[in-house]
Amino acid sequence: MADSTALRARDTIYAGGEWRAAVSGATREILDPADARAFAVLAEGDEKDTDLAVAAARRAFDEGPWPRTPVTERAALLRRVAGLLVRDREELGLLEAQDAGKTVEEGRVDIDCVADAFRYFADLVAAEAPGRVVDAGSPDIHSVVVHEPVGVCALITPWNYPLLQASWKIAPALAAGNTFVVKPSEITPMTTVALIGLLTEAGLPAGVANIVTGPGHTVGARMAEHPDVDLVSFTGGLVSGTKVAQAAAPTVKKVALELGGKNPNVVFADACATEEGFDTAVDQALNAAFIHSGQVCSAGARLIVEESVRDRFVAELARRAEKIRLGRGTEDGVECGPLVSAQQREKVESYVDSALKEGAVLRCGGKRPEPAPERPASGYFYEPTVLDRCHREMRVVREEVFGPVLTVETFRTEDEAVALANDTEYGLAGGVWTADPGRARRVAGRLRHGTVWINDFHPYLPQAEWGGFGKSGTGRELGPAGLAEYRETKHVYQNLAPAPVRWFRG
Repeated sequence: MADSTALRARDTIYAGGEWRAAVSGATREILDPADARAFAVLAEGDEKDTDLAVAAARRAFDEGPWPRTPVTERAALLRRVAGLLVRDREELGLLEAQDAGKTVEEGRVDIDCVADAFRYFADLVAAEAPGRVVDAGSPDIHSVVVHEPVGVCALITPWNYPLLQASWKIAPALAAGNTFVVKPSEITPMTTVALIGLLTEAGLPAGVANIVTGPGHTVGARMAEHPDVDLVSFTGGLVSGTKVAQAAAPTVKKVALELGGKNPNVVFADACATEEGFDTAVDQALNAAFIHSGQVCSAGARLIVEESVRDRFVAELARRAEKIRLGRGTEDGVECGPLVSAQQREKVESYVDSALKEGAVLRCGGKRPEPAPERPASGYFYEPTVLDRCHREMRVVREEVFGPVLTVETFRTEDEAVALANDTEYGLAGGVWTADPGRARRVAGRLRHGTVWINDFHPYLPQAEWGGFGKSGTGRELGPAGLAEYRETKHVYQNLAPAPVRWFRG
């Protein structure tokens, strides 16, 4: 435990345009997962802080100017925020790396993507028509369908991509004219706190943006059930997402859930027919499974490879996985950082232990690495792990591990590959590798996953909707559908020549 007197305590609850401490005075140390040392102290909010923040957002929506601000002005503010993110890219990228344990390079890319999201939603809302005219069959009737903001939005974000996931909610919520309260993960809140400061600097009116730093079981639960919240958007695990939906049900508020995934990466033998094709497929399988230490909802954690190339493919995959350089993300040459917490590492270890007991064959990894100057013994590091000879009955294949663990299954026919890829209660994302364009489109069309990459893995486009099937959630983020989540639809019917109806005689 770090000496908290050497740390700078921060007032990180922002409500109604004012930064302050928690009502209870409680604080939480934020740990660097590379060495388990605290590098900041933040306010630890609870239900009382949440009520204050929601009340501020409610007043700002009901009485403030933001919902009635012209879309051109709202778009201009979002573009100013994007400019501020570019200005502070290095500082924010470093903070994201320290907070979440990723490399600085990954942190910088995240900030670039956040800026892109703000620009995209600014452009999208500014280019929209004011409404959709509905033909009522009479020149005396003006009928139009318009979009209006939902109201007060409760935004609950995960710990793996703190600022990126926050931007996917905050940018469209603001573009649509809403006010919001955001609760970042209590493990990785730092960059979301910084973003609230940038929104204020960009000129957002007081009360539109509010943040409560604190745990999910108090702050998140209160946000989901609060009667003055009109929408709750949650990104995280299945268990927590189910609780959010249950808490929101009595008030029948809108709910958007982006939950977990158990994503297949299907490799056909023809994709490996050339040395270049083989090398690319292996490289992308490593990227799919081990970027950010596998702590990605869309991670390609299930390698499903055609039997005829399985042995060679897995051998090369394991050889290269062993060479991945683990360490503190700020160190030169480091390719993969630690897991986010001791609890997360213990969870990963339990999955690997159960897989080995159930018959999986360990090809590499499966343990904590030896300490090194760039990899302190106190950090939450775990070696990239490849588990061969896996099957659907194993927990490690069925459940989301959220760590650097890749399982290997094999198939012989296209139908078998599709059946294996779809044999999951999740349906977030998947990949298909083949040199046959017809097969690529055919298999992609049969996969029950919200995003399917063909001969690639992990890229996303701000213009394209992101969401899943099955237990991967009900919400859609990015693209026009991402903006639609934060809107209500209203039909305005205007009679230009009203006359008596005369249904009744009086």
